[in-house]
This record gives sequence, structure tokens and C-alpha cells, in this order.
Amino acid sequence: MRIPIIAGNWKMHKTVQESVDLVREMKRGLNEIQGIEKVIVPPFVSLGAVAELLGPTSIKLGAQNMHWEEQGAYTGEVSPLMLQGLCQYVIIGHSERRTYFGETNETVNRKVRAAFDHGLLPIMCVGENLEQNEAGETEAFVSQQMREGLVGLTAEKVSKIVVAYEPIWAIGTGRAATGVEANRIIGLVIRGTIAELHNETTAQAARVQYVGSVKPSNVVEFMSQPDIDGALVGGASLKAADFTEITRLAAEVKGTGR
Repeated sequence: MRIPIIAGNWKMHKTVQESVDLVREMKRGLNEIQGIEKVIVPPFVSLGAVAELLGPTSIKLGAQNMHWEEQGAYTGEVSPLMLQGLCQYVIIGHSERRTYFGETNETVNRKVRAAFDHGLLPIMCVGENLEQNEAGETEAFVSQQMREGLVGLTAEKVSKIVVAYEPIWAIGTGRAATGVEANRIIGLVIRGTIAELHNETTAQAARVQYVGSVKPSNVVEFMSQPDIDGALVGGASLKAADFTEITRLAAEVKGTGR
């Protein structure tokens, strides 16, 4: 059984002190929710403080990005060595990184491989924009992102990856895809591509999240779908009550301990 996973991507929000305050507000409630993996992904500057605060809880920590090199003249970048022992997950290839910072399928692949090489679990993001969606190009585009993002990875590593399907037109817009449509793309394209590259067992082992305006009012719709294993939550993860409720509802529907 795939362990469901809810992750909160804070993006470029919250100072170190604000991050600490938010974690203190949500820590107890999140820690009590069982049968589901819970991940907080604050800005880089807050990782150390949040890691110390989370301590022995069941809540995991993630980074929002990572360079593929261990060290070097890459001003402003963070290497996998710097994240080792500090967090367990790293988001790679988020649509905002691809759109604003020129990330490509090739650089995403380099980062995914580096994450695995350094004991970090990648959350690899894929998804189409509105123009591609309306032109009927979603399946071909997402499949290509998957193929090029997973180059050089063994079936064992692919089975451990978390893929985040984010239709870009639903990111931060308040407009979410339907659960049925998201499940169709995840099952047909994301798992289908993994099965073609490796096998059906690997495809069924990999966890896939939905991304895009997830909130307490719609999370059950997505978690009720058989191929959706969780969510990468944006804006709602900045509110302790909302993120805790999203996680609680997801655990009720999908949790392994139910």
C-alpha cells in the first residue's frame, strides 16, 4: 500500500521567526494525525530552526529546491550536501522554477539523480499550462516531462519517487482541476509512462500528489481518487488550521491506519 503524503510548500513566505511561530501552531495537531506522511517545506533560511523545532515528531521536513553539484562557484545555490541530515525531501522542478528560473527537464533530471545519490527523496513536479491544456497537448507534454525527468534512474529509485502533478493553470489561481481529470492524467500518463519505462509494479509503487489550489473544501475530492496519493499544498499550508484540516481529511480518506 502506498503511504499517502501531504506536503506544505511555503514558497517565498515567512521569516525565520514567522516560520517557527507557524510550526508551533500546527505541530501538535499534525503530529497526532496518523497513517499519512506529513511534510513541511519552508524557505531555506528557516530549515535549521524548523528542523530543531520538529525534533522527534512524525512530521518530515523538505527543501524547495537544490543544485545538482555538491559544491562549487554557484552563488546563491544550495547543494545536496548542505541538505543531508537537515531534511528528508526536496521539491524539484516546480512550475515556478521552470517558468521564472529557466529550469528544464534536463536540469530537473540532474537534480533528481543528485537527490537520490545523497539520500534525499525528490518530489518531482510535472504539469501543463493552460494553453497546452486547451490545445489537447497535456498527455504528450506530461509524458515527455516524465521520460526526460527520469533518465538514468533505476526502477528501485523510481518506485521511491514522489511525483507532483501540477496543472500550471491551477497553481495559485483558486481554480482547481477536477479530481476525476487529475486522476485520469496521473493514472494514464504519469503511471503509464513509468510502466513503459520500467514495469507496472514500479508504476504502482511510486506516489503521486496533486498540486493546485488544494484546500479543506476540495481535498476529499482529490483524495477519493485511486491514483492520487496526496497533495502538495501551497497557500493553504500557510494557515495552521487549514493545513492541519487538509491533512486530517486526507488521512481519513486515504490513511493507511484507517
